Amino acid sequence: MSSFTNKTLLITGGTGSFGNAVLNRFLDTDIGEIRIFSRDEKKQDDMRHEYQSKYPRYAEKIKFYIGDVRSIDSVRNAMHGVDYVFHAAALKQVPSCEFFPIEAVKTNVLGTENVLNAAIDAGVKNIVCLSTDKAAYPVNAMGTSKAMMEKVVVAKSRTVSPDKTKICCTRYGNVICSRGSVIPLWIEQIKKGEPITVTHPDMTRFIMSLEEAVDLVLFAFEQGESGDILVQKAPACTIKTQAEAVCELFGGDKQNIKIIGIRHGEKMYETLLTNEECAGAVDLGGFYRVPCDKRGLNYDKYFTSGNKERNTLTEFNSNNTELLNVEQVKEKLSALKYIKEQLESVEKA
Repeated sequence: MSSFTNKTLLITGGTGSFGNAVLNRFLDTDIGEIRIFSRDEKKQDDMRHEYQSKYPRYAEKIKFYIGDVRSIDSVRNAMHGVDYVFHAAALKQVPSCEFFPIEAVKTNVLGTENVLNAAIDAGVKNIVCLSTDKAAYPVNAMGTSKAMMEKVVVAKSRTVSPDKTKICCTRYGNVICSRGSVIPLWIEQIKKGEPITVTHPDMTRFIMSLEEAVDLVLFAFEQGESGDILVQKAPACTIKTQAEAVCELFGGDKQNIKIIGIRHGEKMYETLLTNEECAGAVDLGGFYRVPCDKRGLNYDKYFTSGNKERNTLTEFNSNNTELLNVEQVKEKLSALKYIKEQLESVEKA
């Protein structure tokens, strides 16, 4: 954590699952200050009291800023003296973005532009923006808005010297047990004796923990070059496998899984790297790097020259990655703090 010694980190959307995971990673370090920027004062108040109660020794490192990424003035107010930014603020729910697409644009696209402009003006050294697998081959409003967000990030990186401000983007799939995700819903349904609801049993999704999401962001922070999109080589599983794993852990009836059908804007599988991106992607072991295309706007020369060599890598999606079985998913879930707490509450009940 030497890069963060006595530094100030701003997390937009910091009251969410990712913000809490970053706090848990950084509090017991020599970081100077962590700023939580969000628009929900109730969540901020809850978070403030939680960390004052659990971590009184470190709570003074956390500062809270009310604001909205849609308002550049409120972003600028929180940006003074900031060294680094993790931009996690977003509208993330597929159905709600499908019904209110302009709201997704205001937060995910224009909000990102505001964060980048305010950060660059304030002399922030390093910005990591969080995207989603739904930005690759987007078929819904949420994915489309995130795809545009990525374009904003890459375009902005072309206009700012990386010596002044480095801007990277991470793209990852479903974070298990994050706020608003399906596993907490299933656990509640099992506790109530209800059948758990599944959209489509053969649907596949990448599966990663919040800790792995933080690892990816820190990898981008440390190893990424300005304009990069960085992707972790995550495994996946079918929704049926995930549902059966939760049933086995919490005593649910695997024979009583209710199929409710695919919702607005959902895909059968998700993509982390498109076939087109694979043409220039760099394999970094546990990660892929998609470098910024730094060619200029002079299209005339492309009638006479282009890229002769193409990477042999092809599309990386939740169907062609490693597919976990029920036991492997159970093992992954059982390591999570949230699942451990839920299992303890079931045992006490």
